[in-house]
Amino acid sequence: MTNPTAIPPLHGMSDIIKMLPDSIANQIAAGEVIQRPASVVKELLENSVDAGATGIQLIIKDSGKTLIQCVDNGQGMTEADARMSLERHATSKISNADDLFRIKTMGFRGEAMASITAVAQMDLKTRSVDREVGTNILVEGSKVKYQDVCAMSTGTTISIKNLFYNVPARRKFLKSDAVEMRHIIDEFQRVSLVNPYLEFKLFHNGQSLFHLPAAKVRQRIIGILGKGYNEKLVPLEEETDLVKLSGFIGKPDAAKKSRGEQFLFVNGRYFKSSYFHSAIQKAFEGLVPHGHHPSYFIYFEVEPSTIDVNIHPTKTEIKFEDERAVYAILRSAVKRSIGQYHVSPSIDFEPEPAFDVLPPKKGQHIEQPGITVNTNYNPFESTENPRNQDWERGSSFQKPMTAGWEALYTGMESALEQEQPQEQTLELSGDDDQIVVRQIGNRYVLVQSTEGIFLLHQYRAHARVLFESFEESIMANQQVAQQQLFPVTLELTPQDAEILKSAIEPLAQIGFEIEHFGSTSYIVRGIPAACLDLNIDETIAGFIDDLRDNKPGSAVKLQQQVIKLMAQHTAIRSGVALKAQEMLAMYRQLMRCKQPQFDLTGKPTFVLMNTGMIDKLFSA
Repeated sequence: MTNPTAIPPLHGMSDIIKMLPDSIANQIAAGEVIQRPASVVKELLENSVDAGATGIQLIIKDSGKTLIQCVDNGQGMTEADARMSLERHATSKISNADDLFRIKTMGFRGEAMASITAVAQMDLKTRSVDREVGTNILVEGSKVKYQDVCAMSTGTTISIKNLFYNVPARRKFLKSDAVEMRHIIDEFQRVSLVNPYLEFKLFHNGQSLFHLPAAKVRQRIIGILGKGYNEKLVPLEEETDLVKLSGFIGKPDAAKKSRGEQFLFVNGRYFKSSYFHSAIQKAFEGLVPHGHHPSYFIYFEVEPSTIDVNIHPTKTEIKFEDERAVYAILRSAVKRSIGQYHVSPSIDFEPEPAFDVLPPKKGQHIEQPGITVNTNYNPFESTENPRNQDWERGSSFQKPMTAGWEALYTGMESALEQEQPQEQTLELSGDDDQIVVRQIGNRYVLVQSTEGIFLLHQYRAHARVLFESFEESIMANQQVAQQQLFPVTLELTPQDAEILKSAIEPLAQIGFEIEHFGSTSYIVRGIPAACLDLNIDETIAGFIDDLRDNKPGSAVKLQQQVIKLMAQHTAIRSGVALKAQEMLAMYRQLMRCKQPQFDLTGKPTFVLMNTGMIDKLFSA
């Protein structure tokens, strides 16, 4: 009996569902796991950590496009394990499905090595503790080209060469070397932050970027982000039945406009969570400027069965069983740490010499000090008292003055009247009319003219004026620099140093003289002559923040972005009192700008109210 629901085959139609060759299947799998050089770095570093290494070196050439080499002193692999590690779904961490929910190590997927070999050339050298010689395997496009014994110390060295050599479309879409290197550094930092007890080294094109000896978490953070962070970190500790939290948060005044110093780890694994980030942001609410992000390095410890790490191919997203409870605990713990930072005095480990007391000599009798008081002494007695005479002749103190006290207040009323805010009226020569200017709340400038009432936002207006002034003078007279009497030294993180390094030439064309000063340090010896009041530290820091995620496509746009930052950091801030002439000058300069209506972010610089608009307000 035939199945009535079966669909009869079409005559003349061949089968269209086929099995993919292993080489193509591996490339597809590689597309999920290996997105860029940083993806390879992550997999290799995590495998080295899982191998029990105490020292790991990462060697990069051309931002990983030419070479990614990871050298560790871990337990190594036998020849059979080395060959098996290259197969898909091969792993030493999982025996059954339940093991997926008890995983505490990193490299367990069993696809990483196979995915890497599908899109690169791999040279694998490894030696296990119980072997006298190692194994050397060369793989290219998922095919083993060579295998033999080799002499080496215990551990594993994996060299990934010419990434995406056989997938030109993928290689074409890689970003610039600077961008790809920043992603590599990000992965390196994440792994090294969660494993502070291991030694890490990072080299790029023969230059040492990081040398991180085994240390505690605080020292590891300082080793990565610089010595300046020692004063910016506040410890965080919280332990409940649900989750244990530890780590550090940055002080509110260390918050930055750009992200990049926010790290969350759970059971030794880095993860991203906008939900938990919002909990931390709310804890900092009212303490950091709008649009700024605090730094944090927070480590979660939970029961492995209460989280799911398999909801994302790269495992950077993790599902918690009771997220709302963890959210509340996290927010409370951060608020408590901030509160302790504000109210607890810092401990001074330097003893005060004034409190040093010498120990008594042997047999010395220590007497209790006594106090002698003259009960008959009265400083207000007549000058016949010898004590009073000495007081008057030899001291800067004088007897209380009682006569002529009214003279002390002479002119006080007029002075108080002058301190009261007064409307400042300026009569302009050659004009019949007067212009009235007035500052409101040290934030807005009110200008009354024949056109109506202009209400200026003093910071936005001044930023627009400075931007167009700087742009005109700097772009017209490029490379005109004003030498700094005291050059400014910048201590940067490796990522920030890479950003600044890529921008030195365009900056030099507008008058910045910046010189590399070893490792990640730079010296600013000159600034554009048109910007003598420039805050160099703030401007360079803001410039690097902007470039971190939004690099202009041309040198000219980059220069304009720097000029914009110079104007923003030099403009008069809200809260600064202005004189009448300063307010009038700002108004006149703004009206002469090419785009007086808007500031550098597109927000209005002023509001104009004429008689027609005022009439409408009272017509209702």
